[in-house]
Amino acid sequence: MTTRWQWIARQLLRRIWFRAALFSIFSVGLALLAAVVAPFIPYDLSAKIGADAVDNILGILATSMLAVTTFSLTTMVSAFAGASNTITPRATQLLVQDSTAQNALSTFLGAFLFSIVGICALSTGIYGQSGRVILFIGTILVIAIIVFTLLRWIEHLSTFGRVGNTIRRVESVTLSGAKNSKLRLSIHSEGGENPEHAGTGVVPDKIGYVTHIDLSTLEEMAKRTGRPINVVVAPGAFVTPKRQLAWHECEEPEVLAAIRDAFTIEHSRAFDNDPRFGLVVFSEIACRALSPAENDPGTAIAVLGAGVRVMAAFLADRDGAAEAEEGLVRLPDLLLSDLLDDLIQPIARDGAGMVEVAIRLQRSLGEIAAMAPESYGIMARYATEALTRSAEVMTFAPDIAPVRDVYSRNWGAA
Repeated sequence: MTTRWQWIARQLLRRIWFRAALFSIFSVGLALLAAVVAPFIPYDLSAKIGADAVDNILGILATSMLAVTTFSLTTMVSAFAGASNTITPRATQLLVQDSTAQNALSTFLGAFLFSIVGICALSTGIYGQSGRVILFIGTILVIAIIVFTLLRWIEHLSTFGRVGNTIRRVESVTLSGAKNSKLRLSIHSEGGENPEHAGTGVVPDKIGYVTHIDLSTLEEMAKRTGRPINVVVAPGAFVTPKRQLAWHECEEPEVLAAIRDAFTIEHSRAFDNDPRFGLVVFSEIACRALSPAENDPGTAIAVLGAGVRVMAAFLADRDGAAEAEEGLVRLPDLLLSDLLDDLIQPIARDGAGMVEVAIRLQRSLGEIAAMAPESYGIMARYATEALTRSAEVMTFAPDIAPVRDVYSRNWGAA
């Protein structure tokens, strides 16, 4: 995991207002730079460019960029609303943080401010004859940036906010969250908070979800005291002042306060360090698609495919994580059963009556078990539960038959 300040900086950079502010400051600075550089421009060059040329271009920019900015903002808001209504409200986090959309909106807003500042400065006469040359060159540069950004934005709109694109985004951030969390995948352990931990329990002063753990601070406190810190909650856990965050064999108030401050607690979960949240969003997308209002089993099948890829990455990283040396800061394990509860159970429940979804679910569990043979028992249990759900819902024998056939090939006779 990153340090607390790195995590805060990353969150700040993702804010749309922050990027828009940077582009706006750059544009205003570029417009005013002409007045500073004007004395260094040769007179012969400045005489060839009249004020009317720059005035006309800036006027066109001011009018068009205001309209384009308004259109882009409306498009983004519509995409957010559409994703919230047809996919899942949790997916809007990823759309709001989309760098291409933020760059487009920021560029258009910055170009509008550049043109307005340029027109105002020209009307006051602070540029002079030489300053107009710099303003003209800056205008050409801004136009080139606008054209590139507009072309990229038009291409991006073809997939922005679509279900398939959202599934790919969730898959990407889930894999990234698994790496950032530093949690080891455990297949057999039934971990969780252990009340027999020695030392003093550190409890939060807030109620909410753990979104980040500053491991560097915890390691510093552990080295300072020479004793291990046992973290008992993972990112995504919901905590209250009655639940321990960690245990440490030290009673110094400063050390315990530093340990508590290493945990960032917010009102909602975040993708960055919480791989289980990505799987929850996967299941929400699939369940929304399986609702009678949508009736879209294809999306649920696409989610299962993405889920298998994510689980494969978890299982592949497990071997390297298990070999890593355990330091003074001990993190809880990421349980395979919890991952399956987040991803498989909701889809098995809502897709039990759809043959294509039930078959894909059985195949997905079999593929995961093939990648980790030691998980065979757990996978068989979830496959059996899914088959039982389907058998109770599907009253037509030819529907349940192919599901039983796939189950038998993976786990034996039902």
